[in-house]
Amino acid sequence: MQMPSPIDWGPGGSVRILDQTRLPGQEHIAELRTIAQVAQAITALRVRGAPLIGIAAAMGVAIGPARSVADVEESCRLLRATRPTAVNLGWALDRMLAAARAAGPGGGSLAAALRAEADAIWAEDVAMCEAIGEAGLPLLQGAGEVMTICNAGRLATGGIGTALAPVYLAHRQGQGIRVSVPETRPLLQGARLTAWELSRAGVQCTLITDGMIASRLARGGIACAIVGADRIAANGDTANKIGTYGLALLARAHGVPLYVAAPSSTFDGATPSGAGIPIEERAAAEVRGFGAAAAAPAEVAVWNPAFDVTPAELIAGYVTDRGLLGREDLPAFFAAAAA
Repeated sequence: MQMPSPIDWGPGGSVRILDQTRLPGQEHIAELRTIAQVAQAITALRVRGAPLIGIAAAMGVAIGPARSVADVEESCRLLRATRPTAVNLGWALDRMLAAARAAGPGGGSLAAALRAEADAIWAEDVAMCEAIGEAGLPLLQGAGEVMTICNAGRLATGGIGTALAPVYLAHRQGQGIRVSVPETRPLLQGARLTAWELSRAGVQCTLITDGMIASRLARGGIACAIVGADRIAANGDTANKIGTYGLALLARAHGVPLYVAAPSSTFDGATPSGAGIPIEERAAAEVRGFGAAAAAPAEVAVWNPAFDVTPAELIAGYVTDRGLLGREDLPAFFAAAAA
């Protein structure tokens, strides 16, 4: 895939990220040397996507102060406050804190344990992405075109993506798969990121505005919709980028199945339903304009939730690293995860 890695280790104990706020116009690699810089990068969406946020947070802890377990606890506290909706963030930080406590106080042993755990989280995500791709590939057999929303591909994970993983595997097999890509207002992750990475990978895609989703589905030819997730509650309700709920309703109205693709780390058995998922609200400026261009009066009131919750009854299945699951499979899935 001809694109820079969204994250990597840098020289001298730093973390390098592909600054996603500058795409598609500029492929800028930013070097993060402090825990505060990692936290800012996550908050500002310079690095984004639930799995990649978890990896970035883990790497941030590894480059942060690590003289004692208390230092690691403070790093985790700072990073945990950056974005509340994506459960992968807390999952990764809990793992880093457990690794710190197991390693004991101070010195090289603590730093080495943190680096090893961050590497393990990253490597596991790479493997989970491949497994998600394999689990979702049968859904694309004979499919000419699928629809997604936001970005749940290479830019959002440590590997080949979640929602886009089956697409990339189908493309590798020469299936000629195509993707319909809504722009994803207000920050245009579909237009800026998904269309960019699919084009770079040689996958055919067509960009549409969010208001065109219903009309595109009505024309026919969309085999299914596949979306990512930031948190999946115990009953299957799913938080994902704002607009996913609308896509799910429109897909149901047009007889198009919608699947959620996510690694096991995105499933949150401690949250009974979508009503308990915290929804991040972001700055009004994101809706009033884009970049330096104003699109609305400066004084107009704005509501800007970053995510919505799609009820489980609108979801045809869950494409996971443990296979394709239906709602009826979720109780056993969560029980196995808790064992």
